[in-house]
Amino acid sequence: MPAGALPKPVMRGLLARRLRFHLPIAFILALSTAAVFKFTVADPRKRAYADFYKRYDAMKEFEAMREAGVFESVRPSGK
Repeated sequence: MPAGALPKPVMRGLLARRLRFHLPIAFILALSTAAVFKFTVADPRKRAYADFYKRYDAMKEFEAMREAGVFESVRPSGK
């Protein structure tokens, strides 16, 4: 080999070596991202929906929309 030449790169088993290093890191990052999303987005959203539907009165909402004339097939009540 001449004095300034670079050695040939070792290509055999390169993918397996890289995967052995990167695969656990990918799994850890994926699981931590899923956990962060669950606790910061999904759980508060579920709580907000539950709180909304605890106080939601569908008939009151329907009456308000009927009085406003939203529906074409339902006449406003003549009170």
